[in-house]
Amino acid sequence: MVMHFWAPEIDPSHPMHCTQAERYALRRLNDGSFVAIAGDDQRLVDVGSTSEAFLFHTHEAALRAATELNHSGRGPLDVVKVEWEPA
Repeated sequence: MVMHFWAPEIDPSHPMHCTQAERYALRRLNDGSFVAIAGDDQRLVDVGSTSEAFLFHTHEAALRAATELNHSGRGPLDVVKVEWEPA
């Protein structure tokens, strides 16, 4: 039996309008750098701080990305929670 739960803070019809203040980033386990998306070709680059990193709105999305990157040999990556204040 599959149960689907809906939460207004992660409304799939408005994924970029998350009401939760939490954000998540991907951190490399080998050197502690964070992952960002750069350039028009959207390549992954390493950055030194979470303020430069790509931030995910949900833990699930960050975990999915880390898992896919780890499986494709572009890790090891872990998900970290970032203290973030909305503007």
